[in-house]
Amino acid sequence: MTDFHYLKRTIIKEEIESKYLGEKRFLRIYLPPGYNELLSYPVVYCQDGEEFFNFGRIATHANRLIMDEDIDPFIIVGVEVNTSVRTEEYAPFGNRFEAYTSCFTDEIIPFIEGKYPVRRNTENRILAGDSLGGCVSLHIAMKKPELFSKIISLSGAYYGLSLDIIASQADLSYLSLYMIVGLQEDHYTTDTGVYNFVELNRKAKALLEERGAKIAYFEKDGKHLWGFWQNELPDALVYFLK
Repeated sequence: MTDFHYLKRTIIKEEIESKYLGEKRFLRIYLPPGYNELLSYPVVYCQDGEEFFNFGRIATHANRLIMDEDIDPFIIVGVEVNTSVRTEEYAPFGNRFEAYTSCFTDEIIPFIEGKYPVRRNTENRILAGDSLGGCVSLHIAMKKPELFSKIISLSGAYYGLSLDIIASQADLSYLSLYMIVGLQEDHYTTDTGVYNFVELNRKAKALLEERGAKIAYFEKDGKHLWGFWQNELPDALVYFLK
């Protein structure tokens, strides 16, 4: 089937007014082929929503998986972020972290569940994020285990405070993570310093497994870039949606 066939997709833009953030937050909603509001669908919530759609090509991947790979239809919600405050919202040491995570769980989830036929249980909600987006996804799931248990982590930025928070948890057996990191991410410069993402992900994996989390973990040739993550997204989606 041609790429053009996969590119025919339905994406709706929404906005919500967040009392926690004191501003509007924009969302992108992917509706699957054959969408029917009388049915119900699993849902994938993505941090860095704009990048997941533009650089991760997640809607195109979704169309192909549904049309050709016999994956049941699902909805995708991309939550957009202002890159200038991204670290403040996604990192647990950020000054907007509490506001953002509260917006996500208390405003975005109810908005989507009130307007779209998404399934309302942890089995059918998936969180996805790259770098700090993977990190904040894990923190949201730890904060609200009644909402989330499944996480796609693409080169998660598990800095020291995040590792400490994971270590402080007694039981994380409700969590299931699909983790991937690129072997060329061992000396990556971010806005808060230079990090060895391979080592950080190995440490996070060990801490999570010690507390009972189920982990599918992969290290592959790759850099801290969407060129790497884009190609890994389909396997990550299939892992939770098959």
